[in-house]
Parts: sequence; structure tokens; C-alpha cells
Amino acid sequence: MKKTISGVRGIFGEDLNLKDVLEFCNNFSSLIKSEKCVIGKDTRPSGDMMKNVASAELMKNGIDVFNLGTVPTPVVFREARRFGAGLVISSSHNPIEWNGMKFIIEGRGINEQELPKIVEHQENIKSKIGSECNITSTYIEDAKKIIGEIQNNPDIVVDIGGGAAKGFAPELLRESGCKVEVLNEELSQCSRGPDPTSDELSELRTASIKKEIGFAFDLDGDRLVVVRKGEKQTPDVTLGLGVAKSLELGYRKFVLSADTSISIEKYIKEKGGTIKRSKVGEANVIELMLQTNAQAGGEGSSGGFILPEFNYCREGILSSGLIASMLGTSNFDEILNYMKSFFQIREKTTIDSNFHDKVIEDIKNKFSKEYSDVDSQDGIKGIIDDDSWVLIRKSNTEDIIRVSAESNDVEKCKKITKDTLEIVKESYDKVR
Repeated sequence: MKKTISGVRGIFGEDLNLKDVLEFCNNFSSLIKSEKCVIGKDTRPSGDMMKNVASAELMKNGIDVFNLGTVPTPVVFREARRFGAGLVISSSHNPIEWNGMKFIIEGRGINEQELPKIVEHQENIKSKIGSECNITSTYIEDAKKIIGEIQNNPDIVVDIGGGAAKGFAPELLRESGCKVEVLNEELSQCSRGPDPTSDELSELRTASIKKEIGFAFDLDGDRLVVVRKGEKQTPDVTLGLGVAKSLELGYRKFVLSADTSISIEKYIKEKGGTIKRSKVGEANVIELMLQTNAQAGGEGSSGGFILPEFNYCREGILSSGLIASMLGTSNFDEILNYMKSFFQIREKTTIDSNFHDKVIEDIKNKFSKEYSDVDSQDGIKGIIDDDSWVLIRKSNTEDIIRVSAESNDVEKCKKITKDTLEIVKESYDKVR
């Protein structure tokens, strides 16, 4: 089981059980000052069971539960602003047999100070019993106000991936002025896996050839992948397009995660904006956004565009509407071509988690000798030149070490990645 600021997640029935749901929800109750909590789930088969148990435990601790049913993660985050707290039953892009919980306080995900209060045992603190009722969200109406009316009725294909974006993403796009074809509405008949960033998206790529653009979502609807003319774009392109639209709307203060493409940073600065870099992870990006009053930004590795005035989370559904609103404009082609002139490679290697810190420390010493600029804010990032970098860090969600690299030369990027993976393996052999 993984326990991080991204939430808790594991294989349901193996390392994540209903007993764990009871324990974590009991602990979470102590953080809910409003005594109100919205709850929603994605389409995983274990979702109903976990949601019912979670709701019962929250009510036992005096929390009034407002049930959204099957909804995307951004919808729960949006409503959690109104109610004070939220709980998402999901493990996002993980395989179907996984499940988990994302905890929301005052509209944002938990931070590193709050995590121990959820994963470490606490006594029951409430004596009264809470209530439960079903509610609906104003998410689509709220998102339309940000997006505005989309001109020229663009023809779009949307791959739901059998997830919770059904009933939200297609409807938002249609109501904003798009013509929409939908693929993979039902999980039982889905032609692809739950993670659009790693799936080939063959059906969507084929369908997008005759459309202006294609969008693919993960199971809980916070991740978005863009497909253009049969070609799957990198997650950084999704973020880059969201950033371009926010610059168009007048936003200038941005936060980007440490592994986000340098092309997005360059583009922001060229348009008169400023950026700060956070540790990797949605919660880390948002925490720095709150500290600096940033207006937009996100996480390149997950295609996670974030617009704080609307939601303190990755906004795959809102992003699809914002991107669709740029179709047919010079700005769309400009950012797409600009982003595609840089190349990102993201790899991972299995390393015993007991040795993660020792491996990172050993590599830090090597990088300090090899690169003139080394950033240790999150793992180790070596700045190679103005257009190239490499980052080594522990994953927030898996027992692996991740290696991310970027350059404006694809062969150089491949070599950087290959050489760094070898350095990781050498360090692992050395320290264990």
C-alpha cells in the first residue's frame, strides 16, 4: 500500500482492505472542522463497497456526508470548497484491481503535515452521528463560465476510458459549442487501460484523424491526454496548451513542478510571465501556488493543468474545454509546434525502497561533480545546458525510482536517459 500526499492506494482485498478504509476515515474525521464532507467515486468495481464503508465511518464520527455518486475527481474537489472537506474513492490511473482514497481539506489535497494524522492511528473523537444525503454538482455550469462560448463548433472525439468523466466531459464540451463523438463510455467494454498516458490509445488515434482533436481521460477524470491528427501528444503538451490559454486570459504568475518541460517555462517567460518550481506532485504544486498566490500552472508528467481560482487539483475536464476553445487559432498551432520542438523521456527502474535514499545521495555526489547546476529540492536534478536537464526522484505512488530527461535534441535526450539509468543501477549495486 502507498501512503502519500496523493492519497492512500493499494490492491483492493490484498494490501488495501475495508479495515484500512475504516481506520483512515476515522483519522480523517479529526481534520474536518466543518463537520461536512462530500464524497464521490470513480467506476472501479470496488468503489461502491469502499464508498459505503467510508461514509458510514465518517457519519459515526459526527460528519454529515454529501454523496455525489460516480463523478470525476475535479467535481469532488470543486464541491469540497463549498462543504469544507471531500473524499474521493479512486486510485486514479492505477490498474483496475487497485483502489484508494484522496483526502480534501478546504478544497485542496492534504499536505505533508496532515498526512501523518491520517495514516497514524487516532482514537474516535466524536460521539454524535452524522447524516447522509445525495447531491448534484454545478460543476458543468461553473466550468462553462471559465471557458466561454467555443466558436466554429469544432468536431471532437472523447475517449472516456470507462471512467467517471462520462456525464461530464462530453456534456461540458457540447454545451460549450462542440460536436462530440464519445468512445469507451462503459468500463466493461473499454478497449484500453485506465491510464491514457501509458496506453497506445489506438481507437482514439484512428478516430481523431477525421476530427479536429481527441481527448482521453483516466478513470477519475483528472488526467487528460491530447491526440491530434492520429498522433498522441506528450503530457507536457496538455499542460502547455492549458498554460497558453491562461496566458491568453491574462494570467502571469505560474508554478510548475520540477519535472515539467523547460519549453513551458520558456514560453511563459516569452509572454511576460513568471514561474516558480515546486517538488513533483499535484499537492506540492498547489501548496506553492497557495504560498505565492500563483494564478495557474501544473505538473507536466501527468498533463495536469491547474487553475486555482476554479479548483485546487489537476483539471482534465476543464482543460479539455479550454484547449477546445483555442482550436482554429494561431495560438493553438504556435504552442503545439513550440512544445514539439522539445523532447521528454520519462523512465522508471525498480529499486528496493529501503535503498532509495542511499541511491539518491550517491547520485547527488556524482551530479555535483558533473553538472555546474544541481537542484536537490525534489530528488536530484542536473541542469546540463539551457535546453537540457535530467531528474532522478522517488515515486510518490510506486516502489520505483523515476528518471526524467529533456532536450531540444531527441538523440541527446535518449543518451542522457540511458546514461542516467546506468548511473542509478551502478549506485544501487554500490549501496546495497
